[in-house]
Amino acid sequence: MAARNEIQAAWDRGEAAASSFTFWEIALHHAKGRLELDVPPRVLHQNWIADGLRTIPVDDEIAIRSVELGASGFHPDPADRIITATAIVGGYQLATADEAIINWANQTRLVAILDPKD
Repeated sequence: MAARNEIQAAWDRGEAAASSFTFWEIALHHAKGRLELDVPPRVLHQNWIADGLRTIPVDDEIAIRSVELGASGFHPDPADRIITATAIVGGYQLATADEAIINWANQTRLVAILDPKD
């Protein structure tokens, strides 16, 4: 619950941000039936932006860094690599419940993790 409070506080301060690729992943999982949403992904995106969420576009540095993560033992999922690289390049804390990312981050200390389950 503390992590959720921290996320909400960041949102309230206008500091919450997400990789633009996060929305690609949300839309993909929704289209495959792996993620149920109350509204379509496009509407979710529009609502979150209207509520103050900032998006971070994938630039050249993020793209290259995402590939370089493989050398540190990061798993091969390209979306996870891009989202994690976004946090590393921007110096952001990464909110994720993905155990593979959490375990990798705990070993490498390349990115600070905020686990929403906490």
